[in-house]
Amino acid sequence: MTGAAPALTSRRLSNAIFHTSLASLMGVYAVLLLAMLVAMATFTSPADLLRTFESPEIRYATKLSLISCTISAILSLWIAIPAGYVLSRYTFLGKRALDLLFDIPIVLPPLVVGIALLILFQTIPGRWFQDHYVEVTYRVPSVIIAQFAVACAFAIRTMRVTFDQIDNRRENVARTLGCSRAAAFFRVTLPEAWPGVIAAGTLAWARALGEFGPILVFSGATRMRTEVLPTTVFLEMSVGDIGAALAASILMLVAAVVVLGLTRALGMGHPVA
Repeated sequence: MTGAAPALTSRRLSNAIFHTSLASLMGVYAVLLLAMLVAMATFTSPADLLRTFESPEIRYATKLSLISCTISAILSLWIAIPAGYVLSRYTFLGKRALDLLFDIPIVLPPLVVGIALLILFQTIPGRWFQDHYVEVTYRVPSVIIAQFAVACAFAIRTMRVTFDQIDNRRENVARTLGCSRAAAFFRVTLPEAWPGVIAAGTLAWARALGEFGPILVFSGATRMRTEVLPTTVFLEMSVGDIGAALAASILMLVAAVVVLGLTRALGMGHPVA
């Protein structure tokens, strides 16, 4: 019994040191993020921000960003839902290779994505498509394609995790009761995966909003033409207008906070990224 008290004290001291170390390491990053937000909030006044938002260039960039990100997110879901379901439910030859292929845009440097898209549309099929259908390179469609090429990979990963977490027994029961595979998917599995669909869509939208490298290479940064909010920040910084760059940054920050809040509210606390 005489040795129990020192052992208990030693264990408490060890736990205290451990918890303090965890809190300290976590706090370093938390303080850095808070300091960044405070610095942005105190750099300029609300009146200066409102005047900056009246700029036709920033208004155009905001409008194009909202439209292109929404289209990119919808296209991403259109691909991500079936792709995530197939990767989660089926086993087939080449599945691992396909899974790896879908992850490439996540780890590939953004500028490389832009270069790849630029070269793709300079090939014979790419030029034929532009000659016969719609011009892509350095036009608005290139903005959407650049955003979609990266955002869709994040949406696919989120949807696969979503379907992995859904027990397929109810789907199998529906099939034994006479439902086809498609009917069981649309009536049972997809409604249950709805929070994941929203999370994948919001994640794709947010990722598209912050896309810069592929757009800069593939679409350019032409004022009132292919200018989105990330390229606005680049253009304003290049001419030394930090106030306008900050205004565009705050718009993206607010959008990111809204997206994160929506994702958390739907119970998808840690979307795959």
